[in-house]
Amino acid sequence: MSNAGTRLREFRTMETLAAGQTAVHRLHPSAKLSFAITLIVCTVSFGRYDLIFLTPYLFYPFVLAALAGLPYRVLLPRVLVALPFCFFTGLADLILNRSAAVRLGAIPVSFGAVSFATILLKAYLCVMAALILIATTPMTGLTATLRSLRVPAVLVTVFELTYRYIGVLLEELHSMTVAYKLRGGRQKALAFRHMGSFAGSLFLRGLDRAERVHAAMLCRGYPNDARPLLRRGFTARDGLALAALCGPVLLYRVIVCFM
Repeated sequence: MSNAGTRLREFRTMETLAAGQTAVHRLHPSAKLSFAITLIVCTVSFGRYDLIFLTPYLFYPFVLAALAGLPYRVLLPRVLVALPFCFFTGLADLILNRSAAVRLGAIPVSFGAVSFATILLKAYLCVMAALILIATTPMTGLTATLRSLRVPAVLVTVFELTYRYIGVLLEELHSMTVAYKLRGGRQKALAFRHMGSFAGSLFLRGLDRAERVHAAMLCRGYPNDARPLLRRGFTARDGLALAALCGPVLLYRVIVCFM
């Protein structure tokens, strides 16, 4: 239960990072979104044994995180959350596909090991691309960009409200956790007999809070046109930055296809 406050701080940390003023933060949201999609699509398009060809893409997360002033101690734990799912996805191939692909001295490296490492590297690159996008773009700017790109309004609304509800739920969970500890005396963990009522109370409190948040959004004109929410239009500087980011990614992918 002590993790509730930690998760809430982590959630707010990403919002604080998104309010930065670096050169990456000042790029138009559509440029950053386009680059993230390009990097993810090119990463996923590599084959299961293309580990060596995929490694040059590691350049992008390190450089963009450095330019945006994003500390790796904040990003890396969030990447590690997604890696266990990919770990178990590639574990079967690691066990079953034991034929040797290469040899490192006297040590044979199986095709399963190469495939396993490729899956983990792809997961790392895709999650890092999404995290850097979120950590450098305020949610209002991102959703406004999605609307301006004519993404279906239902999808954008679900995405936006889910993001907001996560914060609401974490705040309510943190408040209830603190109240439970104060009334529980020496009891540090949630008792099994209280789990049902605790979960029910959390759902009702979160639902009531979410309704108030939605009512406040409606009072402020939600859903509104995307254009007023964007601080500025797409400029030549944004286009040059997008070309500088996406050009090498696409060019390298085309070169690898013909190798």
